[in-house]
Amino acid sequence: MDKNLKIAIIGGGPAGLSAAMYLEKKGYDNYVVFEKSDHVGGKCHSPHYNGKRYEMGAIMGVPSYHAVHDIELFAGVQHDGPALKHAYKKANGKRDYQFDPKHIIHIPHLLKVKSQVKKFGELLETKYKGYDVTGHIGVANGHYDGFACTPEREHISGDNPNLKDLSMPFDDFLKKNNLPLVKEVWVQPFTSFGYGYFDEIPTGYVLKYLDFTTTLQFVGGQIWTWKDGTQSIYEALNNKLKHAATLNSDITKIVRKDNKVYITVNGKEEVFDKLIVTAPLQYFPEYADCSDEEKTLFSKIDYERYDTEACIIEKDKYPDQSYYVMENMEPQNLGHVMIYYHRWFNEPDQPIINYVLRHRKGGEELNYDQCCANTIDDMKKLGCPVREENGKPMIINKGKWYYFPHVYSEDYAAGWYDKVEAMQGKNSTFYAGEIMSFGDMDETVEFSHDLVERYF
Repeated sequence: MDKNLKIAIIGGGPAGLSAAMYLEKKGYDNYVVFEKSDHVGGKCHSPHYNGKRYEMGAIMGVPSYHAVHDIELFAGVQHDGPALKHAYKKANGKRDYQFDPKHIIHIPHLLKVKSQVKKFGELLETKYKGYDVTGHIGVANGHYDGFACTPEREHISGDNPNLKDLSMPFDDFLKKNNLPLVKEVWVQPFTSFGYGYFDEIPTGYVLKYLDFTTTLQFVGGQIWTWKDGTQSIYEALNNKLKHAATLNSDITKIVRKDNKVYITVNGKEEVFDKLIVTAPLQYFPEYADCSDEEKTLFSKIDYERYDTEACIIEKDKYPDQSYYVMENMEPQNLGHVMIYYHRWFNEPDQPIINYVLRHRKGGEELNYDQCCANTIDDMKKLGCPVREENGKPMIINKGKWYYFPHVYSEDYAAGWYDKVEAMQGKNSTFYAGEIMSFGDMDETVEFSHDLVERYF
């Protein structure tokens, strides 16, 4: 393409800012990033409290986050944050030792889990070769075509009919391969981090995020954090770009005609040659001149209602580490605390963050206020009662996220991704962001790399 093209990027989160970075690396300097809010980073949101930053969204990374490392190198950022430790509790607050090999009673089961995880890794590398490339191109038809999950990101492609199984819900996928205990490992960084339940989410999503290497790094404690929070990665990137994101950009209209893109932002029309949409595609038809095909495909998208609360805990009850509550990762306990996150050791005036899902496929969406009340009760049961001030719980921040946009198995198997990919470049428009690969920050950034490499 002509390197002088004027390119608009909608969204100043990880996808949009990294798209700008990868464009810059290829010599495209004439771009604008429009961000609706007053800050960059999207769900990598790290507010300040008592002189330090805490996390309302993304928490951590691992060494297999090659795309995030691209940003670190470009922007001069280091993963220099606090070390994280976690343990387990039951919903009643008692310690849960099911994953502790020091408790002899659990060893036979843990050995079975370890055996199945090993078999799972071998299966992924053989029967499901190609499962971990960037994006979902061709998967529904038994094909893979993308960039390998390696630092070099070599482009690979091939046919593998077994990949069609990735459209199945992950529970069904594990049952088909007679590896049900794998769920106990994979559920921890998946459901607790707000990505839904394994009886409803297609396997393709689970394994794009939690490929075998990434999962073992999570479980093994090879965790990256950032002292100034995950948001600092994207703030540093934004400061390094030749054109920082334009904040508080209210886009009310997009018209694509005559090989141009006309964008009305803050009441003024601007003209561009190309458009990259990283904002939620589900809402793109509300302000853009979408075709019937775009409207139909984007209407298939659903998302998780995932809430985070930053709580100040009673001083003598401040936890020693983060805790997972495995019981609450089951669908019947929807609306209860699945994990509470301890970022700063022995600092009781820093918040503890709890994480709750309140939606599931085909079910009623739980009331937000009721779930907030649940978290107060849950934290008390878990031994970390929320401190009160003037008779009210000290909840200093609430995150009510549009989280993990995805399609379900029926649409995944019917080739939703191939249909969207076939539209790339039409009407001078390209689609990126969470939905196009997966909603964690590395896969989101990785797809922006993929998009720029393929089309620019």
